[in-house]
Amino acid sequence: MAELLAQGAVWGVLLTLGAFALGTLLQKKTGRAWCNPLLLGSLFVVLFLRLTGIPYPDYQASAGPVSWLLLPATVSLAVPLYEQWEALRKNAAAILSGIAAGVLVSVGAILVLAWAFHMDRAAAVSLLPKSVTTAIGSDVSGELGGIPALTTSIIILTGVFGNLTAQAVCRWFRVTDPVAKGVGIGSAAHAIGTARAMELGPVEGAMSSLSIAVAGILTALLCPLAANLLP
Repeated sequence: MAELLAQGAVWGVLLTLGAFALGTLLQKKTGRAWCNPLLLGSLFVVLFLRLTGIPYPDYQASAGPVSWLLLPATVSLAVPLYEQWEALRKNAAAILSGIAAGVLVSVGAILVLAWAFHMDRAAAVSLLPKSVTTAIGSDVSGELGGIPALTTSIIILTGVFGNLTAQAVCRWFRVTDPVAKGVGIGSAAHAIGTARAMELGPVEGAMSSLSIAVAGILTALLCPLAANLLP
């Protein structure tokens, strides 16, 4: 089967879409928050590759067209932001301050972990951009000598974790303002978290969309400085 699939051009795309669709179906059937389609879909793909013995590079090459949609999908998040322009204008200072605080905490936490556990430099650099969208994080990691594949995995796990826990965290810390919710979710869990923010409300979704872009820029600027502080 591995040789047969390796000769195909789009089997990776079909496998990816099928795995995601199956994950979505299971989430609807179970109603469980932890049945995240992205998480389940990733597990299904990994299981399929293990059972068939197909090398990951073959799958990555075949599923390449899916990744091309990442940037357009991220740019499209500007639509809800435009619809909530008045809320952005009124809360601009607080929003930008919140995003900056989120980026500093994210990068600072990795620095603390790297120092505390004497992490390998390449691994630590790979973790620095964990809270931004994959399109930015993997490039930042590669430029700084990190491992883009590891960065991509960590970014996805961070997003899934944020998606699953966003509502609970807001409830535990009594965060009720929709702008604050959106900024927190977008700064910590990028596009995957933003999907949950949009479910909470239009303001939350718009502010989370903005946070993705601003946090990505700030992280790209801050990571080289943070990398110089690594052991």
